[in-house]
Amino acid sequence: MEVTLLPGLTAIDAADWDACACPAVSSGRPQDPFVTHRFLAALERSGSVGPGTGWDPRPLVARAEGRIVAVAPLYVKSHSQGEYIFDHGWADALERAGGRYYPKLQIAVPFTPATGRRFLTAPGWDGPGRAALIEGMVRIAAEARLSSAHVTFCTRDEAEAGASQGLLHRVTQQYHWENRGYRDFGAFLEALASRKRKAIRKEREVARAFGGTIRRLTGDEIRPEHWDAFWRFYQDTGSRKWGRPYLTRAFFDEVHRTMRDDALLVLAERNGIPVAGALNFIGRETLFGRYWGAVEDHPCLHFECCYYQAIDFAIEQRLARVEAGAQGEHKLARGYLPSEIHSLHWIAEPSFRTAVARFLQAERAAVGQDIEVLTDYGPFRKGA
Repeated sequence: MEVTLLPGLTAIDAADWDACACPAVSSGRPQDPFVTHRFLAALERSGSVGPGTGWDPRPLVARAEGRIVAVAPLYVKSHSQGEYIFDHGWADALERAGGRYYPKLQIAVPFTPATGRRFLTAPGWDGPGRAALIEGMVRIAAEARLSSAHVTFCTRDEAEAGASQGLLHRVTQQYHWENRGYRDFGAFLEALASRKRKAIRKEREVARAFGGTIRRLTGDEIRPEHWDAFWRFYQDTGSRKWGRPYLTRAFFDEVHRTMRDDALLVLAERNGIPVAGALNFIGRETLFGRYWGAVEDHPCLHFECCYYQAIDFAIEQRLARVEAGAQGEHKLARGYLPSEIHSLHWIAEPSFRTAVARFLQAERAAVGQDIEVLTDYGPFRKGA
């Protein structure tokens, strides 16, 4: 099996990539919209990744029997921004010891803290294709004398396979909502403790009293002017949270052109003018909450647009879960429980690798305890 790097995603045909990334797409939505060719290419075409961004796309491709059988979204990184599984402490430690942490390799979906397959294989090539991609990533990093290579937000199966090939396995956590077969939002509320149920009802009442209407739009319901409004929201959130937005305005035009059927846009409007909104992407089983922003401040509107509207949509569409993005213990009281998140890491320098391995072992135990405690503090009635 031959493993090579490409100069960018546009160097591979969309059908060849998607045959590995979402081989069952003909039977419905892709499992994960973020690894499709159209999403990753939108990042490149819009200038959200590429020169000057610190995300240099170098897709990894494995060929066998005269065809592409496995691919991975690989990037050369010159910083650790936009990753959400943070290694800033590792970088600081290595550089204080006289080493050089950057550049590094990263298999990931940029700016997207959502779990999904990272070693993308054609049907029948899961084991050998994944193994070849892992070996290829490590070989390229070692030959280039890079400090490290990382695989973030991979699946548990991928994490276990990578660990068996010598990569370090990291476990962190996020908050996800799980659909337990609820017939509607009221049935979900009935599964909660009385106090939590009343609190959510009150929050929804407060949010809906903001003086306007809340709409859910997808597909052709989304118009170009809606992206103009959402860009204003996104800029406001980005400037407050991380200094400058990661995505360019052109990215949202690309989404409108190629992915609006994959998008769910929740807009809060007053007098016909959007004042707040949340952008989600729709997978085969999961609704992925990604961005929120507002140009007016209204109590509880964030909770309504980001969490409760997402739950409503997931129940209506019979989706299994909602992943509402990184961090946020405030999600716990709203029915989003802690879930394990997995990543893989290769460290070149032996003593540094040993130190990181010890840290990950201790961190994994702490995360497991946190998940157990936080789940017990969740809003659900005992035995519900």
